[in-house]
Amino acid sequence: MDRIFASLVALLLTIILNAHAQAEVTLKEGEGRELVEQICGGRCHKADERHLTSPNPSRKGWEAEVNKMIKIFGARISAADGKIIVDYLTKNYGAGD
Repeated sequence: MDRIFASLVALLLTIILNAHAQAEVTLKEGEGRELVEQICGGRCHKADERHLTSPNPSRKGWEAEVNKMIKIFGARISAADGKIIVDYLTKNYGAGD
């Protein structure tokens, strides 16, 4: 009975992990994509549905998120790179402003 339970748990974990792996997305093409992948994805975030689905922030929302990453979490993002990141995220994952 313990083997059956352990097998069911293992199967359930496999299903959950596979579903999570399939949730990963490829960032939309656009100016700034490589920078977002390098700075945001390469250091801290994985590109997945949780970060990029609605409600998507406005430009001010994305600015606040990038500033939070810099000021609170210590992300090393220059002002110039921060602007490119915000522009990319607003254009491709923004609320339409």
